[in-house]
Amino acid sequence: MTDMLVSLGTWNWLIFGFVLMALEVLAPGIFLLWLGLAALLVGLISFAVTTSWQLQLVMFAVFAAAAVPVWRRLARPQPDAGASPFLNKRAEALLGREFTLEKPIIDGSGTMRIGDTVWRVAGPDTPAGTRVKVVQVDGANLTVAAA
Repeated sequence: MTDMLVSLGTWNWLIFGFVLMALEVLAPGIFLLWLGLAALLVGLISFAVTTSWQLQLVMFAVFAAAAVPVWRRLARPQPDAGASPFLNKRAEALLGREFTLEKPIIDGSGTMRIGDTVWRVAGPDTPAGTRVKVVQVDGANLTVAAA
């Protein structure tokens, strides 16, 4: 076995790295990617500097072990400053905003179109064309008051 390692030399690491990366494509899980990168790195270093196979194994172990904290740092979710706090909370985003009624509110309930969505609204009887302000949100129901 050691004869095979010594005879192929640097090419072992490059082939091993590409095989690991191909396996990562077939069975994704991010784990083999880092081992493949470690093997490729050892292969590239071995092209530049002649080292024993024992030192190459140690370098591979060090690079593979160093890949774990690097991956954890890269995989950590980054806070997105531009993210909308109302993503998936469309109704809460309407709280406090003013709109014009297209249809009147009769007997305390009605509907109002906001963008491409028709919302159920509750509030005092109000004629169409009146500006109203959303004062409360309950699921898909909006409570409005005169603005």
